[in-house]
Amino acid sequence: MSINIGLTGWGDHDSLYHSNISPQEKLAVYASFFPVVEVDTAFYAIQPVKNYEKWVKDTPDHFSFVIKAYQTMTGHDRKSITKGDFKQIMDQYRESIQPVINAGKLNSILFQFPPWFNLKRDHVNRLRFIRDYFSDLPLALEFRNQTWFAPQFRERTLQFMKEENWIHTICDEPQAGEGSVPTVLEPTHPEQTLIRFHGRNVHGWNRNGRSDWRKVRFLYRYSIEELSEWAGWIHDLQRKTKNITILFNNNSGKDAAANAKQLMELLHIQYEGLNPRQMDLFDGGLA
Repeated sequence: MSINIGLTGWGDHDSLYHSNISPQEKLAVYASFFPVVEVDTAFYAIQPVKNYEKWVKDTPDHFSFVIKAYQTMTGHDRKSITKGDFKQIMDQYRESIQPVINAGKLNSILFQFPPWFNLKRDHVNRLRFIRDYFSDLPLALEFRNQTWFAPQFRERTLQFMKEENWIHTICDEPQAGEGSVPTVLEPTHPEQTLIRFHGRNVHGWNRNGRSDWRKVRFLYRYSIEELSEWAGWIHDLQRKTKNITILFNNNSGKDAAANAKQLMELLHIQYEGLNPRQMDLFDGGLA
């Protein structure tokens, strides 16, 4: 049983890095703090195989990646494509992440669907089609439309995820209308559960399309009281699922890394087998 805590991406966490570090070095340093990371860039473009080969090489043996599904696979780009073209895109995506699979470092592929992906038959069929294609890989499912967890459908949604072998992505996010989901503390997979902390900035949540949305949507710092409540919930979840992966996405104000470290302290977690921590020769002076 394990609890692995990390962040959504490794490039934008200033507190982890010295000012003179290059972008190419950041993942190796990140992997001296955390045992898991989300590959957010995979959402925007299918990454070259060489990128994954480098990322595998830069991380220790027991490090793992949560890789976001490409936006055409989740419908974020609103492209209308044939089933054949959709399958071809999934073929290309799978080929790109193969180095991570081969290295045994795939935590899961995260299918985060858009706010307009509501509960209807066509969308249920799409989930079945995707799950069937990636039948041998761990898939995590995150909704952004609350119809899936409406009182009359909540249990049926969870049962569907269990039957189809989807990993439930439990979210902590603002309750801001139909384009958000409640925190549903129910695993759907016996081996694994994913938790993503998006912050609770209700006023910034629905600002998609505005030029400043990235600056405000995830602008939130969790208090110790809020994280302590989550620590209790996480202990309860451990009775239902073997492995829990936790990712902090509340980084508009550079708060994700600090909150992740606070939760590690609250859960009394110290990771072994990370990359060696590079020491600054000028820290602490010389004898």
